[in-house]
Amino acid sequence: MLSSRRIARARWVQKTVGIVAAEYLRFVNLTSRTVTVPGDIYERAGTDLPIILAMWHGQHFMAPFIKKNGHKAKTLISRHRDGEMNAVAAEWLGVETIRGSGDHGTEFHRKGGVSAYRQMLTALSEGYNVALTADVPKISRVAGPGIIRLARDSGRAIYPVALASSRRKELNNWDRSAVNLPFSLIAGVVGEPVRVGPDATNADLEAARIRLETELNAATDQAYAIVDGKTTGEVRG
Repeated sequence: MLSSRRIARARWVQKTVGIVAAEYLRFVNLTSRTVTVPGDIYERAGTDLPIILAMWHGQHFMAPFIKKNGHKAKTLISRHRDGEMNAVAAEWLGVETIRGSGDHGTEFHRKGGVSAYRQMLTALSEGYNVALTADVPKISRVAGPGIIRLARDSGRAIYPVALASSRRKELNNWDRSAVNLPFSLIAGVVGEPVRVGPDATNADLEAARIRLETELNAATDQAYAIVDGKTTGEVRG
């Protein structure tokens, strides 16, 4: 008899779960109202395209729906078996995927990090916006150095993005995931872009990393304040 673990790893199971998850998120989006801050973010970002979109782990579920029609996008997803389901969901919702790790630690090579990094650079050079989480497992809400190096090597700006919903199920896991629920108010808050020069020193890279972390935390706080009724945002039609 097949074990539950082997069944969960089966390709057809992962594909089915990924598609179901994607359609669930589509339903959440269709039944919810979205607020963006700033309201003219697409116009502001236009001159910087393509861009790097940075999010915290656990806040990325609704990210496919912020992509404008006509914009090309790819997202970095790990090679872990849970990542397989996320990849299926992203592709089902029209976002291409790059598989590998964004962690520049000791296992960077083993987890496909080098290949993924090169693919992200290529994607940006070809006009794709690239989305990835700024924190790496399992250190929540601490920006890693990889995304900063990507900005330096590509010459593209990082746009910090936070997404939150008024109705949600908050999970007690390392990344503080919040499962978005239907019939919500959804807030998408974009912080000030972080730019890294090609000749950035190690001190410059660290300063940019801290700035990204600060911007992401501020955007996160504002997104939750909006959906929890503590402040207002600008409505996107």
